[in-house]
Amino acid sequence: MSEIGAIVDSLEVRFQRLFKKMESLQQANQELTVKLEESDAIIENQNQEIKNLKSDFDSIKITNSLLGSDEYKRDTKLKINSLIREIDYCIAQLSD
Repeated sequence: MSEIGAIVDSLEVRFQRLFKKMESLQQANQELTVKLEESDAIIENQNQEIKNLKSDFDSIKITNSLLGSDEYKRDTKLKINSLIREIDYCIAQLSD
């Protein structure tokens, strides 16, 4: 009978250790989930900032070209032609 009692006690100790380890892992998982969400938010903000900076850079290139710089003249001409095509398309849509 004492053998069964010892086995039961041993199992209880092991279950308690296992339960504590499980709680510890759950807490670590929650912390990692929070950090992951924070990292995702930071990445999203940085991606948005990159898009804004690229847009600003394109605007600066066009402005610089319009002010007489030859460096981005081709890009500016392409952008103007693209805008003209869009305007023509809108006019054609309005006249239909």
